[in-house]
Amino acid sequence: MAVDALDARILRLLLERPRTSAREYARLLGIARGTLQARLDRLERDGVITGTGPRLSPAALGHPVLAFVHIEVTQGHLDSVANELGDVPEIIEAFSITGSGDLMARVVARDPAHLEDVIQRLVQLPGVVRTRTEMVLRERVPYRMVPLVESVGRAAQRST
Repeated sequence: MAVDALDARILRLLLERPRTSAREYARLLGIARGTLQARLDRLERDGVITGTGPRLSPAALGHPVLAFVHIEVTQGHLDSVANELGDVPEIIEAFSITGSGDLMARVVARDPAHLEDVIQRLVQLPGVVRTRTEMVLRERVPYRMVPLVESVGRAAQRST
């Protein structure tokens, strides 16, 4: 799916002003509201926009400890283990990976003892061979998309 310069401008506004109305977005961009809505619908349909809900802070929800847990899985059990991870509320993301381990989970916890409890739960899952945990000390670059959107927009402008 090709994102053009106008799409990039729309995406940047969505990221920078998520609570703004479609009418205001159209005004700020100098385009018709129908044009904006058609673009938004296409971006959603093509999987560029994957959600519109708020980003929540696990720390503000009482889970300030963040760790990345590498999970090694018995061959042939990747799907079943991945499905089981969905039942662990402290796992906020999980990915199949290459390198050391088969899965990597982003895990939050109330404190280090709670993190240990979560890891012990993971180790007991059928198919899990071992885990390796890396605790986050400090976030250095927060989740962001604006720089990527700007880069895509610049590339789209150059190609036209």
